[in-house]
Amino acid sequence: MKIEAKLASAEKILPLRTRYREEANCQIVHDSIHRRKGWTLSYLIVSDGLAVGFGSVAIGGPWKDKPTVFEFYVLPEHQSRAFDLFTVFLTISGARHFEVQTSDVLLTVMLHTFAKEIASEKIVFHDKFTTCLPANRGILRRLTAEKEILLCQQQRQGGGEWHLEVDGTLAAKGGILFHYNPPYADLYMEVMEKFRKHGLGSYLVQELKRECYKLGAIPGARCDPTNVISRKTLQRAGFVPFAHILNGILAGG
Repeated sequence: MKIEAKLASAEKILPLRTRYREEANCQIVHDSIHRRKGWTLSYLIVSDGLAVGFGSVAIGGPWKDKPTVFEFYVLPEHQSRAFDLFTVFLTISGARHFEVQTSDVLLTVMLHTFAKEIASEKIVFHDKFTTCLPANRGILRRLTAEKEILLCQQQRQGGGEWHLEVDGTLAAKGGILFHYNPPYADLYMEVMEKFRKHGLGSYLVQELKRECYKLGAIPGARCDPTNVISRKTLQRAGFVPFAHILNGILAGG
C-alpha cells in the first residue's frame, strides 16, 4: 500500500471538504481561513492512486511561523488506516502544532495520539433552547444596514452589529459574523461595566439569535473556558456547550 500526501488547491480538495462539512453537521470555527489567501496549505491524501482524504495546515495570521494542523478528513471506508494516513500527512506537511475542534472526532483522536501539552483555548456552543428573557428596559438597535448584512452573509465574511440601549445610554453591543461554514453564524457580545449583572447580556444574545434565524442562519458562539460569566450568559440565552478548541504540540517535536 502506497500512501502519499500531495499539496493541493482549495478547488481540488473541495469535494472532500464538502463531505467533511456534511458529516460534521455543526459550525466549524476555522472554516473561513481556507478563504484567506496565504493562510493555509492543504494536502490531498492518496492511497494506491486513490484520493481518500485531505489534511489542512494553518500557516498565516496567528499561525504564522507555527504550522498548525486544523483539519483532517478520511472517507469512512478508509478510516481503518487513519493512523497510517495521518502519519504520512504529518510528515510531509512538517506541522508541529495542533488546533482541533473536538466535535471532529477523528482529528481529536489524532491529537491525543500524537500531541503533548494539550490545553483548551475555547468552548464552542450551539443553540438548543428558545428563551423569553425580559428586556429590562433595553432597546435593541441595528447599526448595520440590512443590505450590507446580507452581502456579508453571501460572501461569508464580516457581519452586522447591534446596540442595546437603556434610557438612551449604550448598555451592551454585539453582532453576527459569517466566517463559519454556511449556514452557521458566530454571535458575540459585550456589556458595558455599569450595566453588568442585570441580565442584559443574555437578553442581547437571545435577540441576536432571533435576528440570526430571520436571516436563515443558525447561531453559534464560543468563549474562553475560564470566562465563567460569558459561559453563564450564553447558557441563559439557550446555548449549550458541545466542543472545545484544543491546542497541542507534536510530541517529540
